Amino acid sequence: MDLAIANGRFTAVRPDIAVDATRVIEAGGRAALGGFLEPHIHLDKALLEQRMPNRSGTLSEAIRITGTLKARQQREDVLDRSRQVLDMAIRNGVVALRAQPDVDPIQGLIGVETALVLADEYRNALDLQIVAFPQEGILKAPGTLAMMERALAMGAHVVGGCPYNERTWEDTQSHVDECFRLAQRYDRPIDLHADFADDTSDRRFAAAAYIAQKTIDTGYQGRVTLGHMTSLGALPPDQAGPVIDLLRRAEVNIVTIPATDTYLGGRKDPSSPRRGLTPVAALRNAGVNVTYASNNIRNAFTPFGKVDPLQIGNLLAHVAQLGSPDDQAYVLRMATVNAARAMGIADRYGLEAGKQADLVILDTDRVANALLDLPPRLWVVKRGKVVFEAKYEAKIYK
Repeated sequence: MDLAIANGRFTAVRPDIAVDATRVIEAGGRAALGGFLEPHIHLDKALLEQRMPNRSGTLSEAIRITGTLKARQQREDVLDRSRQVLDMAIRNGVVALRAQPDVDPIQGLIGVETALVLADEYRNALDLQIVAFPQEGILKAPGTLAMMERALAMGAHVVGGCPYNERTWEDTQSHVDECFRLAQRYDRPIDLHADFADDTSDRRFAAAAYIAQKTIDTGYQGRVTLGHMTSLGALPPDQAGPVIDLLRRAEVNIVTIPATDTYLGGRKDPSSPRRGLTPVAALRNAGVNVTYASNNIRNAFTPFGKVDPLQIGNLLAHVAQLGSPDDQAYVLRMATVNAARAMGIADRYGLEAGKQADLVILDTDRVANALLDLPPRLWVVKRGKVVFEAKYEAKIYK
């Protein structure tokens, strides 16, 4: 196939296009995709692992360490680390990210302020959505709700939430309710860190059904995304089934975080440790939109990572046992079309005439080999302009 681009959009996608062009990329029959997407990433907390390692590898220590480091955040340091992460993303074929900067009394709004700077600075190379994310809770951290409102007024695109980080189940419900009220007031989508545990013994870590019902009751179908969703994987099928069906009816998007969740999960299991993973296959079979993301890059929550959706997809395919050709194709869809739906950009995403001209060309001749080869990204194109090319100059253009 040939791809013709003009004014930042695909104008034709068909064999043997004959037009005059200011530039022609001869890709030699290599595989092209619509550009990878990262629907859940924390720029402000990236690349901090070596400063204060999480030696126990537990979620509780990760939260404690991050709280300590957040109190020391400096604007230029946040910008520098974030730029390193965004440059990694571009080199790996990512054309859009949804960033989750913390908004709380510890860090203030430095994460949102720096993300807004970066969204403008990188506007020609990638799209950056910004979530007002209350990592420390809302009720537990007085003043956070007002800061979230300020973040939205400043330009944050999404209302975030962390309902498990409250003191009681009642406060978790109130946290969810506040997020919905704020989203409705500002007409913004919602993206919550939810159900992040090995089991469901503590209801704060198993709020999916409550959130899904709230989504239906408020008419917010299709505009709510839940990240992690590991507690759901601990339920037996007869208990998980009704929750999954409710998520489907609510059109809730799910973002599984395989690197973080399998690394942190099962730490207290003395034998046969759990994977601590979203039940991807069950959600997929039920018709729930599922995508995946890198989440954290080299910090207390995840000491690894380089913002490479193919690397994370390969990991997910292993731990979720998604190895058949059909499964591998599904994993690629998770990082592309499924992620576009979760990020609310499905109307302009994809290799189709009229869609935004975002794409990545891989150094492999078959799309089906992407997860097998983990091939270099040779060209990355954003709105019709080459922003990275490895074949010739290995240079990023911002």
